[in-house]
Amino acid sequence: MTAAPFTATILGSPRIGPNRELKRAVEKYWAGNSDRRELESVAARLRRDTAEALVAAGLDSVPVNTFSYYDQVLDTAVMVGALPPRVSGITDDLDRYFAAARGTDEIAPLEMTKWFDTNYHYIVPELGPDTRFTLNPTKVLAEVKEAGALDVPARPVLVGPITFLALSKAVDGAHAPIERLDELVAVYAELLELLDDEGVGWVQLDEPVLVTDILDNTAELAERTYATLGGLTKRPALFVATYFGELTDALPALARTPVEAIGVDLVAGGVSAVAAVPELATKILVAGVVDGRNVWRTNLESALATLAKLLGLAKHVAVSTSCSTLHVPYSLDAEDDLDAALRSWLAFGREKVSEVVALSRGITTGRDAISAEVAASNAAVASRRSDPRLTNEQVRSRISSIAAAGATRGPAEARRAAQQERLGLPVLPTTTIGSYPQTSAIRVARAELRAHKIDYAEYERRMKAEIADVIRLQEQLGIDVLVHGEPERNDMVQYFAEQLDGFFATQNGWVQSYGSRCVRPPILYGDVARPEPMTVDWISYAQSLTDKPVKGMLTGPVTILAWSFVRDDQPLAETAAQVALAIRDETVDLQSAGIGIIQVDEPALRELLPLRSKDKEAYLKWAVDAFRLATSGVSDTTQIHTHLCYSEFGEIIGAIADLDADVTSIEAARSHMEVLDDLNAIGFGNSVGPGVYDIHSPRVPGVEEMATSLREALNAVPAERLWVNPDCGLKTRKTDEVTASLRNMVTAARAVRAS
Repeated sequence: MTAAPFTATILGSPRIGPNRELKRAVEKYWAGNSDRRELESVAARLRRDTAEALVAAGLDSVPVNTFSYYDQVLDTAVMVGALPPRVSGITDDLDRYFAAARGTDEIAPLEMTKWFDTNYHYIVPELGPDTRFTLNPTKVLAEVKEAGALDVPARPVLVGPITFLALSKAVDGAHAPIERLDELVAVYAELLELLDDEGVGWVQLDEPVLVTDILDNTAELAERTYATLGGLTKRPALFVATYFGELTDALPALARTPVEAIGVDLVAGGVSAVAAVPELATKILVAGVVDGRNVWRTNLESALATLAKLLGLAKHVAVSTSCSTLHVPYSLDAEDDLDAALRSWLAFGREKVSEVVALSRGITTGRDAISAEVAASNAAVASRRSDPRLTNEQVRSRISSIAAAGATRGPAEARRAAQQERLGLPVLPTTTIGSYPQTSAIRVARAELRAHKIDYAEYERRMKAEIADVIRLQEQLGIDVLVHGEPERNDMVQYFAEQLDGFFATQNGWVQSYGSRCVRPPILYGDVARPEPMTVDWISYAQSLTDKPVKGMLTGPVTILAWSFVRDDQPLAETAAQVALAIRDETVDLQSAGIGIIQVDEPALRELLPLRSKDKEAYLKWAVDAFRLATSGVSDTTQIHTHLCYSEFGEIIGAIADLDADVTSIEAARSHMEVLDDLNAIGFGNSVGPGVYDIHSPRVPGVEEMATSLREALNAVPAERLWVNPDCGLKTRKTDEVTASLRNMVTAARAVRAS
């Protein structure tokens, strides 16, 4: 509790490796092509390289225990003895861990959903009546010792007990997890004592849930928890970190406890809330003034002004990122085709660490000490503000015109009748969500195209061969509505970003989405426009191969925003409308090409939902408006589908209905069709395709398992409005898994259809 104050830090760091080394090592282990020793060697090297780089950059407190083989919430479940009983029979601890995350042929995985309003997914802990919290400190103690051996000023990071319970799920009739807070706090107290024995000076407890409305009595829970942990006689100094929003009444509650440091997100929140808490005069205030989740360079002049206001409000001010840099790429160094202006506007993880260190020097030794950095920042701000690529008046005028005319379609019942007459589909039609496995042949072709080993004509020939194979497979399996499999798409957002004005796609800007799944979010920097059709030729080719309907596959405007690094110089609603206009033009061209079903995916609709209730209505309005703008340009005989997955849908059920898609496919397998009750509660009357099996697990579900899911769905949805499909796209699965699972799905649908 006498640890020295720190001055420059970040709240966490990425773990996948600058070249996705962890992804490759984990997947090699899963495939049985390496052993545990090889995997652990890769992990240890990544942790060492990260820690040493942060020390060399000038941080005087380095977060550790932020490494994970899969997810930090799952790591916490292991740490407190809260893995589900169904994995307890697996003797190897690492295989048991992966079974909880991914499942096995016999074991269903835990649910997965979004980490607050980010595109990172966490594994949802299950707490039943028989769950008994017991401390398993092996991982955190090992990483502390590892950092100590490297002479790193380590600060272990833990998911805080309030956040862990708020994000957990009660099962088998158990009470709400938060009711077990005192039990869990006792386990954390035990861990803090062990860390004190190891000579740890500081411990970071992440409590992002405190900036949300998830819990009713947030301030009381915060004060009770940290009065208890802060009151321990044997513990390290405590740093409670919050992020993704502004603390309200939880900030004075925390400040009244004995914790030594409190972290606030000053990118998402303001200084006024901090100024209103006089108790901070005895605390270290960890000021998150460098944006940890977007890629824009920090305005150092503005950040210095913010920090100057804080200096008189706290005992000590430390500079930090607003959240973990898990959410941004490693470094700009790998991007060699950026124009000079755009490069000057950006900061990835390594550059953000440099900004933190510079700002720390600026408030400790004076602005003159970083005059060169401030001058460069000011030049970048001016360059970005004046760049002509940021504004397209034609796009803005068209949006205003369409909005004035009204972006709506005809009544849903009339549309359903017209579409059924056109399509002639059976009851319980079967389909898939869009993507099929990205085979090694696809990846090789894409790599050879990038390396100029083949020309585009050869690449197109290979992709069409893949499409033909996927169409043939679906016809053999007896699927009713087909997809082209998306072999030509590297990613469902990046593919479109590469063809739209206003976007830039990175070469190596990888971030973790979940487990070993990594994505390269494009950078949306200017007004968005579609120069030419993006998908029509591919979908038309697929349709030419079959008499069955083939869906046109597009990504919706909200999801494109959510899975990109979005410009921060105008409201999101304006940017969403621009993307929606581009998608609208594509739907009209697909319809003109004879495509009768068009799917506009919005899996991120829930993801962008604001964390405070007061902000949600405005968001949902512009999100729904953007979808309707994107989908209302086609006739009523064209069937519009949408897809949503891996989120808690209860809060946005009304908005899902307001989208007015003809068919909504939705994740439901891991949550056992629970979402259908929510839809029924609001009188949802359009067609729905609840996922009958989970594609994020390698297990192949049996026919009866899927038939049971369908019968459960029929208890909530009449057969004439029920579709049959997997939970999500099949890109990450192997072809043999997909073939077996889809064969069982079609068999199950036929059996239930016959009954």
